[in-house]
Amino acid sequence: MIGNFSYSNPTKLYFGENALDYLDTELPKYGKKILFTYGGGSIKKNGIYDAVVDALKKNGKEIVELPGVMPNPTSEKLIEGCRLARAENVDFILAVGGGSAIDYAKGVSVGAWWDGDPWEKYYVKMEEPANRIIPVGAVLTMVGTGSEMNGGSVITNHEQKLKIGHVFGEEVFPKFAVLNPRFTFTVPKRQMVAGIYDIFNHICEQYFSGNDDSASDYLAEGLMRSVIYASRIAVKNPEDYEARSNLMWDATWALNTLIGRGKSQDWMVHMIGQAVGAYTDATHGMTLSAVSLAYYKTQIDAGLPKFVRFAKNVWDICADGKTDQTVAEEGLNAMKSWMQEIGVSLSLAELGVTPDMFEGIAGATFILDGGYKVLTKDEVIEVLKESM
Repeated sequence: MIGNFSYSNPTKLYFGENALDYLDTELPKYGKKILFTYGGGSIKKNGIYDAVVDALKKNGKEIVELPGVMPNPTSEKLIEGCRLARAENVDFILAVGGGSAIDYAKGVSVGAWWDGDPWEKYYVKMEEPANRIIPVGAVLTMVGTGSEMNGGSVITNHEQKLKIGHVFGEEVFPKFAVLNPRFTFTVPKRQMVAGIYDIFNHICEQYFSGNDDSASDYLAEGLMRSVIYASRIAVKNPEDYEARSNLMWDATWALNTLIGRGKSQDWMVHMIGQAVGAYTDATHGMTLSAVSLAYYKTQIDAGLPKFVRFAKNVWDICADGKTDQTVAEEGLNAMKSWMQEIGVSLSLAELGVTPDMFEGIAGATFILDGGYKVLTKDEVIEVLKESM
């Protein structure tokens, strides 16, 4: 039975090749001074930077630039951004980039007017903002996280070896997001496939919980099939507009809080993957792909009906004359074959993990109870060993 829930998503999306034109619609709604934050130099090479600056100037905005947002934004970078946003008294934050840039912008939006340490308040203590929140908008250039339409913000503290995500309420959701699939064409292939697996695993994290016959699970299965189909085309031709469009749309719907409504949700692959990232600074999607198969093997017995359904409805595994266990295992094998096909990491060793890190990574893993079987710290270590 689907649980009780409420649902609201205030983010307005502009999708398509002319989506950036709608900055002219949105920017006049927010004050004069804009904090323009982005990552490295790629948006300057591909022309997106100039197009955004032109739009800001056209709308009479005063621009405060904050470049250098890294793939795994750090607590130090967060504090830098909060200080700048407050000192400049910015009215709005425009994040241009992938999920990291948008996650970072949300962290700055809630932290700028907090008098203490934003890392401690929002990511360690998981408190909610009670101070002024600076509104955020997004121009998406890499797909995967769904951060363009949710309240999630993940920050890494290298000193404490922690990577923590806080899912803020809808007051922190981006007010709008610009989604032009062509903006994703120049993303390096490794980053593209990491994003593809991030999309897929977001769906899995919500799907592999509960065994009810829910509408959410049918939506999840359709999204997974779409990701698989489009990924195979995009890997062969990264400039196939239809494939990249579908992946961009899949990513948004995978984590805009819709398909998880009424479900307990798992999220342990992300907890383990984020702990790996805190130790290695490895690409997020690759940390997920490296630990997924080993983790789902720990869940298959307790969640057998759902793994059978996954095999049949997502991977078209024929169940005739087979035990449920066999069908479920064939489903995971089909997933592994697809992961190999698109080229994501299947080994933690590839990401720089060494056995001496196991204890620390397991200790940095937040144990959640939304899946079929709650792991102990020792079982997390076994997942890590199996993932090497």
